[in-house]
Amino acid sequence: MTDNTATAPNTDARLDRYVRAALGKKALGLVVLDVGKLTSIADYFIICSGRSNRQVSAIAEHIQTTLKAEGIRPLSVEGAKSGHWVLLDYGHVILHVFYDAIRSFYDLEGLWADARRIKTADMIAAAAVSNTDGTSELRSSRGSADASQETEVHDEA
Repeated sequence: MTDNTATAPNTDARLDRYVRAALGKKALGLVVLDVGKLTSIADYFIICSGRSNRQVSAIAEHIQTTLKAEGIRPLSVEGAKSGHWVLLDYGHVILHVFYDAIRSFYDLEGLWADARRIKTADMIAAAAVSNTDGTSELRSSRGSADASQETEVHDEA
């Protein structure tokens, strides 16, 4: 078996912006997949969840607002009104913000099981330490705990 997990220093340095933006509204179960070698549509998928439709919409809106302040605008946004699955396409990064039950149903992590999983613990810790706008309390959120329980993904030989 080969290790299919990358560490944060080997990843695109811009990913931390997207991770911080998602965690700003306490996104849960955040996973970053390196899909660049598997598809031409994006280099990375960032997948996260909210506990309610309202939280899903708030996470997606916060991501857009935060990144817009940094001069980053999405190419397209799908599903923002329903709050079940919001897709934010930023070109090289596509964010999927799910309502928990919908995330389980579509199982993008399973669909893209061959993608390298990027370890996000360092990005999450940096987001907690460097957050200066006061909108996020990552130390007490479930999203922070989920990062420490992140599992490694392996290819079968």
